Amino acid sequence: MTTHCTAEELEAGLDHIRHAPSDDGALQLIVRRPSEDERETVNEGELDLEVGLVGDDWLARGNPRSDDGKAHPLAQITIMNSRVLEVIAGPVERWPLAGDQLYVDLDLGEDNLPAGTQLAVGEARLEVTVKPHTGCAKFTQRFGLAAMRWVNSEAGMKLKLRGINTRVIEPGTIRVGDRVTKVDGASGSTV
Repeated sequence: MTTHCTAEELEAGLDHIRHAPSDDGALQLIVRRPSEDERETVNEGELDLEVGLVGDDWLARGNPRSDDGKAHPLAQITIMNSRVLEVIAGPVERWPLAGDQLYVDLDLGEDNLPAGTQLAVGEARLEVTVKPHTGCAKFTQRFGLAAMRWVNSEAGMKLKLRGINTRVIEPGTIRVGDRVTKVDGASGSTV
């Protein structure tokens, strides 16, 4: 049986999380979700303008909370800070339980990556969207109530502990180990 972190243990991990690089991070893990509650860890993936991560069910699954039931275009690719997962989940084998597609060692906080920020990952480019990414019932079941409250707290939301939503703006191949950097949208160069 897996035990969940206490609020105190989570708070103790904040210093480690706050030391994530603000730029020039690394892609630590790529996870496709071929169907609900299934996870497939891959070393390489393709980001596509229409389907997001090729082989993931984001588009087909849709969104029951949207008016038309279709996938939310501002939540095409979800990204989570790997340091947060080290705190709440422990070993990398448990990280895919969070349900995100990309896990990065990068500061995802609002101050560092406001909506509209572009990120270069491998050959692809993503844009951070305004849609919040919050903990849900499955997240609570997998990591505990204290973790859900922590990521959804005022500080947790500002730091984007639950992660961020992005959309693909330039397709391409991504690989574990690729650099994740902020891009100047006007010039296309890394910041």
